[in-house]
Amino acid sequence: MDGKQRNLGVWQFAVAWMLLLVGALAWQPHVAADQANGRDIYNFRCYFCHGYSGAAQTLAAEMLSPAPRDFTATAIDDLSSEQMIAAVRHGKSGTAMKPFASLLSDEEIRAVVEFVRNEFMIRGAPNTRYHTVANGWADHERFSRAFPFVKGEIPLAAEEMQLTVSQREGRTLYLTSCISCHDMARRPEVSPSWEAEAVSFPRTGFATGDFLEPPDAVSGATAFARHDIPPMMLAASEEERAGEGLFQKNCAFCHAADGTGKNWIGTFMIPHPRNLTSAAEMSGMTRDRLQQVIRDGLPGTSMPAWGGVLSDDQIRHVVAYIAKMFHRLTGE
Repeated sequence: MDGKQRNLGVWQFAVAWMLLLVGALAWQPHVAADQANGRDIYNFRCYFCHGYSGAAQTLAAEMLSPAPRDFTATAIDDLSSEQMIAAVRHGKSGTAMKPFASLLSDEEIRAVVEFVRNEFMIRGAPNTRYHTVANGWADHERFSRAFPFVKGEIPLAAEEMQLTVSQREGRTLYLTSCISCHDMARRPEVSPSWEAEAVSFPRTGFATGDFLEPPDAVSGATAFARHDIPPMMLAASEEERAGEGLFQKNCAFCHAADGTGKNWIGTFMIPHPRNLTSAAEMSGMTRDRLQQVIRDGLPGTSMPAWGGVLSDDQIRHVVAYIAKMFHRLTGE
């Protein structure tokens, strides 16, 4: 090769390199925008089951069988983009993974899938911090006593005498507030129990979507707090009383203790859980129809099938409670 040919080769290589560099620079903003869009979609629609950091360590995950996928424990070569896109678009039979084709565009589905693959499966990143001022948490450090239990640094079932006063206070704080979203504590098979209530809603100044209500002037909590208070039921039959316990234990997590679906968790579900107190949303609903929905679930929503969890009698008890406390049903 003579000098002229060598120079031509060097020049061609330099041009090719410049074109690649220009293309990369033009591509980066697009990638960043897709990543930000995917993050927003994930944080709004996916975190409740899969967790903010993709590890599926949430209270909801504890209640689902099979458990949601832990993306941090999934090798990138074991799950393709196409498989993930199909799961988001069509859901997964036999799991709580619902189809999102009616809620997300193809571009949005691809964006959230690529975000999950890059953020959790490749980088193992912690995602965006949730406890920020913008989300209503002006001073997250004030809950620091509970952090060792959130992180699993101290076993939840540690003997009382082994804990300092501050650690005992931290455990109480964890069990009464943080655990709704941070069900990540270390615990053996026998450990303290708790009620599955969404008590860790954010504080003053944060609300979403249709539920822009003023904060509680006394407690400083958002209006979600009032919807986690069960209505008082005075005179009731044995069936209605049994239904009350079943509803508050199993259904209130999404539909709220007062049946409105306006609790903290309900705001993050699209479509929102049915407002059982609304004449419009309950229009035409009969006892038989409601029993069927509870038993078999409702396609296209987050309403799962309870037929494998509750017996037919228990489902009838729940319907009796709803008919008494929230909306009178036909077909009595």
